[in-house]
This record gives sequence, C-alpha cells and structure tokens, in this order.
Amino acid sequence: MPPIPRVTKTLLIACVAIFFAGAVLPAVFGPLEAMMALWPLQSGRFMPWQVVTYGFLHGSVGHLFFNMLGLWMFGSEIERLWGERRYLQFLLASLLTAALTQLLVTFVMGSPYPTVGASGALYGLLLAFGMLFPNRTIMPLFPPIPMKARTFVIVFGVLELVLGMTGRSGVAHFAHLGGMLGGFLMIRYWRGQSPFRGRRRW
Repeated sequence: MPPIPRVTKTLLIACVAIFFAGAVLPAVFGPLEAMMALWPLQSGRFMPWQVVTYGFLHGSVGHLFFNMLGLWMFGSEIERLWGERRYLQFLLASLLTAALTQLLVTFVMGSPYPTVGASGALYGLLLAFGMLFPNRTIMPLFPPIPMKARTFVIVFGVLELVLGMTGRSGVAHFAHLGGMLGGFLMIRYWRGQSPFRGRRRW
C-alpha cells in the first residue's frame, strides 16, 4: 500500500484531532461548533470563515469514520495524480459550493440548525474519481456490490437528490450535491470546457 500523500494525511489528522478534542473535553465542543459550524444566514451566528471551517467538524464517530474513509480511498489517489496544489484547489471548490448550496437551502427552508462535516468535499472527490477512472471497479460498504466508478457516482448522485427532495433525515443532501457540482465545474474549468470554453486548458 503506498503511503498516504501529505495533504490527505494532514486533513485526516486535523479532522480526527478536532473531533476527539471535542469528545474528550465536552466544554471545547460548544465553542468549536459556535465558531466553526456552518450556521444559517438567518441565525445571526453565521460568519464568513464558516464556509471552510465546517468541513473540519463531525457530529458522530460514524460520520467521521465514513468521511475519513472516503477521503483516504479517493483523495489519496487523486492527490498523487494531480499534485498538492491542484488537489487543494479542487477540495476548496467542492467545499465552498457545498456550503453555498446548504446556505441557500437552509435560508429557503428557514432552518435554524448548523451544518458540519467534510461530506461536500468528499462528494466532489467521488465525482472526480468517477470522471478520472470511470471503469475502475469499486466495492462500496453499503451495498456490498461491485460496480464501476461511473455507476457508483450516478447511483449516489441520484440517491442524494431523491433523499434531499423527500427525506427529513437531518443529513445535508443538497450540500453533497453542491459539492459534486463544484467539483464538476472545477474540472470543466481546468479543461477549458463549457461554460469556461477557451479560458484555460488542463
């Protein structure tokens, strides 16, 4: 197994350290959530830096585990392929578009609850993996059925849309879709494809 690249490793350590700092010292979690979680615009607690910092907080061990597993699985290979700079740019684009999508949804819905987690950036990575390695076979944990990366991305994208339209699970499904959109647009921009035709080439 190749070593975990530097940026991916740093993000893994940071997310795990912040989570366990809040778990071991409960008095720490409240101030962290107040400062770093993505609060709705109408809550009066929103701050500009939260569109980035919310990605370092996680609500449970399961939430942390699956996000870090995905970051390791997809992020490591993409970082090795793209290099640190482009990889960071891509993660930031996915994280920001996920945050902006979630702010819009919570504003329209009038939700008072904050959003945490790196899932938006992770779904951007998932989309990138499907675009870069469409025929690579993936064995997801749920369901444990082997499928091509392209199929995996389509299934999860449709599932997020359906759950976002119909469910009240407390999961930020539209933020996940926003992360995928940001990742898709970033790749189109690098390739000089519409709506960025002629701007830049990969």
